[in-house]
Amino acid sequence: MKTALKIATILTWFNLLFWSGFLLLLALSAVASQQMPILIGVVLFSCIPLNCYAALLLHRSIRRPGSKLSSQTPTGIRFVGFVAMFFAIMFVVNGLTFAGKASEAVKMFKDGIAQMKDADPRYLQFATTSVFRNIGYTIAFLGICVGVNVLLNFRLLRWYFLVNQSDIRQNDEVSQNDEP
Repeated sequence: MKTALKIATILTWFNLLFWSGFLLLLALSAVASQQMPILIGVVLFSCIPLNCYAALLLHRSIRRPGSKLSSQTPTGIRFVGFVAMFFAIMFVVNGLTFAGKASEAVKMFKDGIAQMKDADPRYLQFATTSVFRNIGYTIAFLGICVGVNVLLNFRLLRWYFLVNQSDIRQNDEVSQNDEP
C-alpha cells in the first residue's frame, strides 16, 4: 500500500499543479476575450484539481492516523472522481484518435490556415504529422495520469475505510472485554 500511496501522491501533485495552471490560463483568456461559454468548461475541468485536493486530505489521514478525514471528503473523492474519470477516458480516446489521424489533422489545419487572410505563414512550419502525433500522445498521457490517479484514490479510500472499520471493531471488542 505504501507504493500505491507514493504513486498516488506523485500523480496527485502533478495533476493538481498542471490542471490548476491550465485552468487559470483558460479562465484568464476567457475573461479577457469575454467568452462566457469557455468558463463553463473551466468549471467542469475544475473537477480534476478538486479531486486532487480531496486526495491530498485522504493521503494525510492515511499517513497520520490521528488526523481524521472530514465526512465530506470521501463523497468529494467519489463524486468528483467520477467526473474526472470521464474526462480522463475522453482525453485518452481523443488523444489516441488524434495521434492516429495526425496526417488528416495536418491537412485540415493547413487548409484552415490557407483560408484565413491574416494568417501568419510561420504556423505552417510546425504543422507536421509528427508534431500532431506527439500532441495526441501528450493528451492521451495526461488522460492516463488523471485516470490512474483517480483509480488509486478510489482504492486508497476503500483501504482507508476498511482499516478504520477494523480499528473500530477491535476497539469495541477491547472495551467489551474490559467490562466485568
